[in-house]
Amino acid sequence: MATRQAISDAATRLFFERGFDRVTIDEIAEAADVGRMTVFNHFPRKEDMFFDLDEQIQEIAFGAVREREAGVSPIEASRHLAHRLVDERHPFVPLFDGTERFVATVLKSEALKARAREMRDDFMSRLAAVLAEAAGQRSVDPYGHLAAGLIVSTWSAAVTEGQKAFDRTRDLDAAKRLFLMLVDRGTAGATRALADTPYS
Repeated sequence: MATRQAISDAATRLFFERGFDRVTIDEIAEAADVGRMTVFNHFPRKEDMFFDLDEQIQEIAFGAVREREAGVSPIEASRHLAHRLVDERHPFVPLFDGTERFVATVLKSEALKARAREMRDDFMSRLAAVLAEAAGQRSVDPYGHLAAGLIVSTWSAAVTEGQKAFDRTRDLDAAKRLFLMLVDRGTAGATRALADTPYS
């Protein structure tokens, strides 16, 4: 774990300094003081060094659905998660402070933007399966896919607009309020859209 973190930290520093596309695997290995094959043993793709928290984020998101309290719907569990993570100042949720370099690095790299889209689609597919399981469905049905799509779209819009608000005003509390307001409204819309299904 320490080696993986050292590689990720070295890679991220280089990506921020020079841009993702200009950094080679050999340079990352040298900066982390490991061999080239050690890098690939921990990160099969260069993009995964940048998005190294993806699996942990998925675990938290899926855990919120699976471990929700009695009476809380699978969709509502995602709203509760947003509020909890903001209250806890959890590092896995974008809190809009100090993320400018991260966002800027992604926007300057077609490879990172493509990987972000792949990760979003993979997350949506896996979330649909988790939602179906939580709703007592034997397999993912069309409503499960709809629920996952609405949740992911809600969070994506909330993060994007929250970041824009922070970039404009530098008011972190206001950005968080906007983020949560959009999550609340998006969740309410998803609940209405999936009324009379096991997901709402």
